[in-house]
Amino acid sequence: MLDANMTALLLSAALLACVAGMAWLALAMDVHWAQVRSGHLSKGSLWRLRVLGALGLGAALALCLAVDHASMAVLVWVMALGASALSVALALTWRPRWLRAFAWVVAARG
Repeated sequence: MLDANMTALLLSAALLACVAGMAWLALAMDVHWAQVRSGHLSKGSLWRLRVLGALGLGAALALCLAVDHASMAVLVWVMALGASALSVALALTWRPRWLRAFAWVVAARG
């Protein structure tokens, strides 16, 4: 059994992984990419963003499973997915430049 501090740390990491995954999946869309960065996405960059998004969401699920049993972990993960999707959507609506922190993954390579 994990202590309370470790549980809080793992669940916080899961939420951050969800936000990163949702941000990368959102940036894989041309409209959202244009809000955050100029230029077009290459097919390689698009693929990289989608894979990173899926890996981020998968890592969040793994972290939730490390904290609790499967039924509770999936519930927490789905709630984190909803919260992170809402936070990324609100960031895209009001402050799309905030998501530039997630664009560096493909911006450096083009």
